[in-house]
Amino acid sequence: MQKHQTNLPDWSALIPVLPAGGPRREALQAELRRLIEARVLLPGQKLPPSRELARRLKLARGAVVAAYEQLAADGFVEARLGAGTYVAAQVPEHLAQKTAPRTEAMTGPAPPMPGKLGSGTVDDKTLRDLRGLFREALMRPPPGFLHYGDPFGDLQLRREIVGYLRATRGIRAEVDQVMITSGTQSALSLIARALLPRDSRIWVEDPCYPQALNLFRSLYLTIIPVPVDQDGLDPAAGIAAAPRAEAVYLTPSHQYPLGTTLSMPRRLELLDWAQGAGAWIIEDDYDSEFRFTGPPLAALHGIDRAGRVIYLGTFSKALAPGLRLGYAVLPAAVVETVHRLRDLTDRYPNPLIETVLARFLAEGHYAAHLRRARKRCRMARDALVEGLSAAPLDVTIPDQGLHLIAHARDGASDAELQRLAQSGGLASRRISQMFIKAPSQQGLVIGYSGFETAEIRAAAYEGARAIASGGRR
Repeated sequence: MQKHQTNLPDWSALIPVLPAGGPRREALQAELRRLIEARVLLPGQKLPPSRELARRLKLARGAVVAAYEQLAADGFVEARLGAGTYVAAQVPEHLAQKTAPRTEAMTGPAPPMPGKLGSGTVDDKTLRDLRGLFREALMRPPPGFLHYGDPFGDLQLRREIVGYLRATRGIRAEVDQVMITSGTQSALSLIARALLPRDSRIWVEDPCYPQALNLFRSLYLTIIPVPVDQDGLDPAAGIAAAPRAEAVYLTPSHQYPLGTTLSMPRRLELLDWAQGAGAWIIEDDYDSEFRFTGPPLAALHGIDRAGRVIYLGTFSKALAPGLRLGYAVLPAAVVETVHRLRDLTDRYPNPLIETVLARFLAEGHYAAHLRRARKRCRMARDALVEGLSAAPLDVTIPDQGLHLIAHARDGASDAELQRLAQSGGLASRRISQMFIKAPSQQGLVIGYSGFETAEIRAAAYEGARAIASGGRR
C-alpha cells in the first residue's frame, strides 16, 4: 500500500492529497479531476496558482503546469490570461455519471409544493427592506458580532419584542424575562430540560403539534393526552386524568391542527388549576398575527396573575423559517435557571440577525409587512377553498392562521386522500397522524402561506380533480 502525505493544518481542504511516491503529476491530475467531477471544486472556482500548489505539494512547478494543461485539454478547467486557472463552466460528465441518478445533494431540494405547511410570508418589499438592513449591519457590525453576547440575546431586540407584545397581545413583561431563541422548538427544548425532570407529567392537546410531542417523548416526560373540542383544550378532562401534572403545553389562540380557540372560561379554569397545582403553562402562540376577522383573544400570559405561563412566539410564520428567530417570555421565578442552561448549551443567539430584526421592528417595517402578508394569506386561503370545492371534502374555512382542514367524506382514508392530492400537485399532512388517544379524524391539513394566489388555486384544483376521480383521468 502507498503512503499518503498529510496536508499541513493551514492548507485548504480543497488542496489534493497525493501519494508520497510514484508518478505524482498524473496523480495530481487525476485527483483534481475527481474533485471537479464530485463537485467539491465548483464551476467557475479558481484553482491555486501553479507556483503555490507546487510549493505546497513539494512538486516541480512544471508538473503542476502540465497537469493544468492536460485538464484544460480535457475540458475540465480553463486558463484566463492574466487571471489564473478556473474550473470550466461546463464540465464534461463521465459516462457513469450521466447514467446514474442525480442525488438531492447534487441537485438541491425540489421547490416546495403548494399546500406545504410552514412556508414563510415574505414578499419582494420585505426582502428589499431586509437586504438593506443586512447590508448596513455588515458595514457596521454590532459589538456582539465580534464578541460573545448575552445568552438571552440582543437587548434592543428584546425591548422591541416587549413593546410589540404589550401592544398586540396584552403581555406585560420586563426585558430580562425575554429570551431570544432559534425558534419555538429550541425554546421548548430549553424550557422542558430546565424545568421538567424526567417522568414529569405534561398535559398535551389531543390532537397536537407532532414536533412538540416527539420532543417531550425524547426527554422521557409522561404524556397526558387531553381532548380538544370547539372550545379548545378541556381542563376538566386534564384534571381528571392527572390533577397534579407539572405542566401543560397548548396552542390556545389557534389550536394546532384543529384551529379552535380556547374559550375565556377555559382560560380562567386552566390558570386556576396551574396556580393551585404549581404547574407551568407553556403557551405556543405560533401564528396569532394572522387573524382575518376581529382581534384575537388576549394571550394567556396577558391574564396570568400568578406567574405560571411561559409564552412562546416566533418569526418563522410571520416572516420566514430561515431567519431562525423566536422568543420566550419567562416568569421571573425561572429566568435564572433557564439563563444558566442557555449559557451552557447554545451560548447566545446570532447578533447580526438580531440587529437587523430589531431595526425592522423599530422602523415600522414589521407592522407594514404583516398588513400585506395578512391580505395575501387571506386571498390564498380563499383561492385554496375555491380550488378544493370540486373534491368530496368538507372544508373548514378558518378566520385565522395559515392552514385549513379538509375532512374526508364517506369514511375515506386520509392516507389515500393525501396520495391523490399529491398526484395533482397539492401537498398536505394527514390529520389522523396527529391524534394520540382520542378517536382519529380523517382529513388533510393544507397550508396556504408562501404561495401566490394563482399557484395555490391551480394546485388545489388539480388536487381536487385527482381526489374526485380517484386518480383516474
